[in-house]
Amino acid sequence: MSDPIRYWEDFAVGDRYPTSTRTISDADLDSFCKLVGYDVPLFVDDAQAADSAYGGRICPSHLIMSVATAMTGRLFSESLIGLLGLENGKFLAPVHPGDSLSTEVEVIEKRPTSKSERGIVIFRDHVLNQDGVEVFQVDKITLIACRAAG
Repeated sequence: MSDPIRYWEDFAVGDRYPTSTRTISDADLDSFCKLVGYDVPLFVDDAQAADSAYGGRICPSHLIMSVATAMTGRLFSESLIGLLGLENGKFLAPVHPGDSLSTEVEVIEKRPTSKSERGIVIFRDHVLNQDGVEVFQVDKITLIACRAAG
């Protein structure tokens, strides 16, 4: 079952939307590091990472941000006009291969624009691991179509 199409009018400050869960595998970590060219031992070398403060490999911040963005995109995939900016990104705890992540999306601000067919919504992504620990948070400034335009 697909998510309903949500337009600018459908979002209200204070609303929260949960997402699906995704487990980050060793293969996900390896593929991401290979794709972007990360060769940091903390991400790619089990032996060296085992001696780190984290006790093993961790996931790069941009892998976590990418997974969270993919999880939240379903909320506005049909009405998104564009991502205008990212603010207040905070990586709060390490993510290891094998961790399962979910994102709770909070509407923190909403305002019309000078064009009636679109408005701005600022979403705060709260990315949680399987233990409910918040590992990442970011505010996404989005340009969303209004229902009249859809």
